[in-house]
Parts: sequence; C-alpha cells; structure tokens
Amino acid sequence: MTLIGVPRETATDECRVALVPKVVERLHALGLAVVVEGGAGGGALIPDASYKEAGATIGDPWSADVVVKVNPPTAHEIGLLKRGSTVVGFLAPRTSPEIADELRRADVTGLAMEAVPRISRAQSMDALSSQANVAGYKAVLLAAERSTRFFPMLTTAAGTVKPATVLVLGVGVAGLQALATAKRLGARTTGFDVRPEVAEQVRSLGAQWLELGVEAAGDGGYARALTAEEQAEQQRRLAEAISGFDAVITTALVPGRPAPRLVTAEAVRQMRPGSVVVDLAGDTGGNCELTVPGETVVRHDVTVCSPLNLPATMPEHASELYARNVQALLELMVADGEFKPDFSDEILAACRVTENSDQLTETR
Repeated sequence: MTLIGVPRETATDECRVALVPKVVERLHALGLAVVVEGGAGGGALIPDASYKEAGATIGDPWSADVVVKVNPPTAHEIGLLKRGSTVVGFLAPRTSPEIADELRRADVTGLAMEAVPRISRAQSMDALSSQANVAGYKAVLLAAERSTRFFPMLTTAAGTVKPATVLVLGVGVAGLQALATAKRLGARTTGFDVRPEVAEQVRSLGAQWLELGVEAAGDGGYARALTAEEQAEQQRRLAEAISGFDAVITTALVPGRPAPRLVTAEAVRQMRPGSVVVDLAGDTGGNCELTVPGETVVRHDVTVCSPLNLPATMPEHASELYARNVQALLELMVADGEFKPDFSDEILAACRVTENSDQLTETR
C-alpha cells in the first residue's frame, strides 16, 4: 500500500497544511495510507484527532513513499526523504533551482504544484489559482483596513460619503478576486492589465477597464515582459491615472522574472493623502517602486503594504483548497490503490522537476 506523508510546515509564519481530514478520507478510499506529523494541522486549527478520525496515523511522514508539502523542502528536509520517493509541493523550480539539484542528488522525484499547466483538464490541480484567490480576497480587506476612508457609499443624517475608488493592476486570478471583493464592499472598481483579452472579464464583474494603449499578451495566460519603451510609456500613463484612486492593488507577475514596476514613487506622491497601495508582488521585488517586501510603510502620506504569503493568513480555507489540488494530482497517479505515475501524461510531464532512478529506468 502506498504511504502518503504530511509533514508540519516549518517556514516562518506558515500556517497551512498540505492535506486536510476530508481529503485524507478520500485518499483512504482510493486505497492509500496517510501518515501525518504530529501538530501538522495546528496552524490551520486542525487537531491530530481529526486526522485519526479520517483514517490517518500520526507519525513520521518523511519515510513515506510520497510526501506532500506546501512550501519547498529545506536541505534538512530533503535529507529526511527516502531514496526513490516522491515529493509534491511548491518547489520553486524557476526561482530556487538548487532545490531541484538537491532532490536529484537525493534520488527523489519532485512534482512542482506551480508548474501544473493551465489547461482545462488540470484546473482542479491548479494550486497557484486556488491560493491566488485567497490572496486577492485578503488584499482588499487589508486595503480597507489601512484606508482612512470608507469603501462603500454611505448616506447619513450628517451627509453622504462617496464610495472609494479601487484600481487593480494585473487581473489574473488574484486581480479578478480583488475586483469582485472590492465591489462587494461597495467600492467603485477599475481593472488594468497589459493583456487586452481580459477586459471582458473585468467588465463582467461590474468594474471599469482602464485603457492605456499598452498590450503585452504572453503564453500560458501570463503577460510577457514589456520592452523598455513600452514600460516607460505604461508607467507615464499609469502615473497620471493612479492619482485619482483611493486604493491601488497590484498583482502583476511574469514567471521567472522580477515583478514589473507599475507604480512609481512619483505616482504614489501624487495620490491623495490617506490612500493605500497593496503590492502582492513583493516576493519578486514588488510592482511599486516604494515597496518594502514584507513591510508596511508610509510615504507621502500614502500607506504602501507588501504582505508576503497572504494565503497563510487564512489557513483554514487556503489549506482546504490546496489539499483538493493535491488530491486531484495524486488521483491522476493512482491506479488500483498503487502509486503508478505515467510521465507521458502532459500534466505530470510539465510539473516533474526531477525523477528518481526507478522512474528513469522505467522511462528507458
């Protein structure tokens, strides 16, 4: 029987867990055994007893055939994996290639959740999207908390308060969720992206589309990097537009590259005092020139927030969503209760960053 291991996440401020009890039950029904490290679900308020009730055992997860994680394994954790095993999680193949090198030396197969292709058949496995939904939602709450003004319009005996205006830059999954959440809070919303094809999605959420005349549609649903001339023109036009908004939420990313700079220091200076910028691209340098990754600073009387790992601040639902992504990927590799990955499958081929010696032999 194939054993699935769920270790406790050790990254700073990480509260998520790779599997939740409901998913453990489903994996058990497939004929898989699950071992969970004691306290692994503590950050998401899931006690060990809940895992036991779902059919898991509490013990050492590192000796399992397949270890599932949220964050990339550390060098120490890679040393705990048994040779010939498989690790599934966010493995940072683009930004931390040394992790793949260490997995290769340890004779461990690595499957990167962030490398799952964005095709219709893999939607249930798209962990980037599930966690981006959480980040987009929480970013708006953070903006509302830091703002000195109401988000909704209020009509009171003392007069009418106009609704806040919110601009979302980058309208992928996180951006669309941010637009929807800000709209629910009563703000007037506007979206911008260098991919013109997403304008219809923005409008479908009741938001306006900010037309700047700069387009950069790329592959795989992402934007391509702008040329120097395009970037300069975009920043000039954005700086003019940004000054009219109470809150700006930025989510723009280009895979494998530093985050594009969308909000200049001059643009922040021109915003009304009390306005807010929430930059979700701090991990890769930030979309705002004044961003300090992981910190909240005030510049020109404008609050600039750059939270890192927002999904970890909502660990209950973030863990549930991520666990379902992992479950869907595991189901693709299980036949008759045995772990039998077929790496000719386009999904597995895309997310495999290393392969152990047994799989190399099978491939040959």
